[in-house]
Amino acid sequence: MDFAKLTNVMRELALRAGDEIMEIYGSDDFKVRSKSDESPVTIADEAADAIISAGLRAAFPDTPLVTEEQAASHTQSVSTFLIVDPLDGTKEFIKRRGDFTVNIAYVRDGAPIRGVVYAPAKERLFYTDASGVAVEEEGPFSKDAPGSTHPIKVSTPDGNALLVVASKSHRDQATDDYINKYAAADMKSAGSSLKFCLVATGEADIYPRLGRTMEWDTAAGHAVLKGAGGEVVRFDDHTPLTYGKPGFENPFFIAYAPGVQLEKP
Repeated sequence: MDFAKLTNVMRELALRAGDEIMEIYGSDDFKVRSKSDESPVTIADEAADAIISAGLRAAFPDTPLVTEEQAASHTQSVSTFLIVDPLDGTKEFIKRRGDFTVNIAYVRDGAPIRGVVYAPAKERLFYTDASGVAVEEEGPFSKDAPGSTHPIKVSTPDGNALLVVASKSHRDQATDDYINKYAAADMKSAGSSLKFCLVATGEADIYPRLGRTMEWDTAAGHAVLKGAGGEVVRFDDHTPLTYGKPGFENPFFIAYAPGVQLEKP
């Protein structure tokens, strides 16, 4: 894989998809329908998917592509592939809360090693550069060339005053019970893959997820967090979270800065 090309293509496609999403986001009304699993989908999901899928297939025709909005892609058995969630946080989008992202990642041998997370409503853009280092780009964002960037890095956590981030739309008692095992100084709620990015920038120390997610929900954020020195492990046994699993479904997991002493379930 040509990582310089990959970074440029993923970044440009994320920005183009973000423009399309924001145009729909700003409209008076957009139709919402339910998929077979009862999760919501909008024309913004589908429009963004069309842009990203076409761009990735043109640039990397020999690399398998898995994308949330194309069910046929979910039957593949692959360990090295591109994976896309064109609009992560559809519920946040529908409620016009701004916490939604465009996610594109490259997985090699089961590990997400490159990714971009773009939050167009919040004007924040995170990605791994050609060397795999996670950066945040400062806006305004040009599709022609990257602007000014700075490397991001996980925090050095204070075990007696941890900064915790959890899901805004999927918070439950089991999550709260696990968080209560830690000495937390601050608790944030955020939607979509932004939670990974908050850990990556040091704005949070730990993000536990005790709920259903799919690999396209997590791969890009995982790659960004990894590029910032963070880790993502399974909740049950604290082994690394891997990709290319049957059906592309994740177990519960914990994303964290390595200085956090993880508690057992």
